[in-house]
Amino acid sequence: MPAVPQHFPVRLTQAQRKVVAEVAPELADRLKLDERNQRTIPFTLAELKAIKEKAGKAMRQANTGMVRNSLRHVTDLAAQALDRSRGLGAIAAAERVYQFKITLLDTRPPIWRRIQVKDCTLDKLHEHILTAMGWTNSHLHHFQVGEQPYGDPLLMQENFDDMDYEESTSTKLSAILPKTGRRFAFEYEYDFGDGRRHEVLFEGCLRAERGKRYQVCIKGARACPPEDVGGTWGYEEFLEAMADPGHERHEEFRDWIGGRFDPQAFDPAKATNRMWRGLRDWRSERWV
Repeated sequence: MPAVPQHFPVRLTQAQRKVVAEVAPELADRLKLDERNQRTIPFTLAELKAIKEKAGKAMRQANTGMVRNSLRHVTDLAAQALDRSRGLGAIAAAERVYQFKITLLDTRPPIWRRIQVKDCTLDKLHEHILTAMGWTNSHLHHFQVGEQPYGDPLLMQENFDDMDYEESTSTKLSAILPKTGRRFAFEYEYDFGDGRRHEVLFEGCLRAERGKRYQVCIKGARACPPEDVGGTWGYEEFLEAMADPGHERHEEFRDWIGGRFDPQAFDPAKATNRMWRGLRDWRSERWV
């Protein structure tokens, strides 16, 4: 079955619709020419390109300023719709998958994960990041997008207003990412005491494959440090102690984590399985 062309909506006044009908008469029967006020008309990419080109040529030959002005508006609106089609709008929202690379900052070599998820709130993205990385949701977290912090008003209630937080529980990915679809980085911090700062790099969108389940971890490297190990410096000491049976803290750390620890171990299938299961919600003691 051939693919159905995607349509992009453009809101036009009656005068603008009449201009479109003049430059592209083959579209006249869809333009609701007898209806007053603005109307939203869906166009394919090919139709938008034709409208932009034809209206641009007609504008240079227009006899009056009124006609020229209408043609200019039509040209601008078609150009704006084309811009949207090249960014996030190139894929219908229901079929859109967002790809991110999450890197734990200040780790050498870097600890990172590449995940694909559907549109969701930042709070849900927090869950995807934690389960992909291997954290246990034992500490507070927030996001920093440019100059704007985002947090859970329940968890951050002591300083939510003072820090001018926006709500991560209601803000969706599609609201903060560039409409152009360009690469974009922001920060996610987990465990303010140990300062687990992550770069969250939006790498772009792709079309969901039929029958494939999202969320998914497709790639990554190295194990997630144990909780409460003490930030980057603490993790370095932990690795030194675990690698040296003669280290004064070797047995302490080994007992703490319940055995051996392989810093190179990572399995995207296991990370994906954790993402599917979700986090253990410590507030209600149920799977979410």
